[in-house]
Amino acid sequence: MAKSTVVPFELPSEFSPDPLTEVIQNGAKALLHTAIQAEVSFFIAEHAHLLDEEGRQRLVRHGFLPEREVMTGIGTVPVRVPRVRDRGANEDGSKIKYRSALVPPYLRKAKSVEELLPWLYLKGISTGDFSEALAA
Repeated sequence: MAKSTVVPFELPSEFSPDPLTEVIQNGAKALLHTAIQAEVSFFIAEHAHLLDEEGRQRLVRHGFLPEREVMTGIGTVPVRVPRVRDRGANEDGSKIKYRSALVPPYLRKAKSVEELLPWLYLKGISTGDFSEALAA
């Protein structure tokens, strides 16, 4: 009775049925990371002339926001957006804030996915014909 016939299944997170999609997702992650780093570097360089009271550069990199996953047409892609800290203040007391144009705050789905979901519902589910909806 000690012999078990239960077959252990691989965990879904460790199993990739399509290695091509995995390669594409890894490439998208690396490309997005590079683009965000370039965007932050450009933002800081644009404000490099601003100095604080001690003569140091006013805007500096300050770690990362929590990692989040963004749903795209190729699946989920993990994203880490850098933080930018403003050590000084404007005349009115406000601070300069960095907001990524590529990955705005609270973005969870790419625009193409958000546009596809209503189309799938209206054309696919109501008629039962997904061919036109999936072509979009």
